[in-house]
Amino acid sequence: MRHRKKGRKLGRTSSHRKATFRNMVTSFFELGQIETTDAKAKELRSLAERLVTVAKRGSDDLTARRQVLRVVRSKKVVAKLFDEIAPRYADRPGGYTRIIKVASRRGDAAPLSILQFVMEPVTFKERKPRADEGPDEVIRAVVEEPPADDAEAAVDATDDVGEGEEVTDASSEDAPSEEGVSPAGDQKKEG
Repeated sequence: MRHRKKGRKLGRTSSHRKATFRNMVTSFFELGQIETTDAKAKELRSLAERLVTVAKRGSDDLTARRQVLRVVRSKKVVAKLFDEIAPRYADRPGGYTRIIKVASRRGDAAPLSILQFVMEPVTFKERKPRADEGPDEVIRAVVEEPPADDAEAAVDATDDVGEGEEVTDASSEDAPSEEGVSPAGDQKKEG
């Protein structure tokens, strides 16, 4: 059982695996992208993103620089990481790399991938207000349920009604119910 044992072994001893990833992450930071097998790319992504997050603390932080130097083999590459790469991702809360799958390797048919940095700026979506933020911000529409036999005509009638307006059916004179209405005022179709 592999409970609480993170990572792939990749057919190597632990020291060989550690040396492999140290070399690969150094090359990755130096070149900006690297082509390798899928399994190695997935493991390398985790290590590279952790190091970028440490480097985002800033070039003033000597502790952060020493933590990165424990893994990365070149002082020039560490300087590039702190001076160029980390400031580029100052506003991005993670997800600095992407893995692109490419064709299999010709000799042993191993699935290959390209690991590269994400260059597009991060865009955040505007947050929608929640229903519990205040009763004045949420408008509820009152909708009468249409009769079951004439469901298509009722759907056509509700398409012409704007938001916040009340939908009434002349054939039924029951009291309006709030079933089928979401807090944002959208009508839910039941059927």
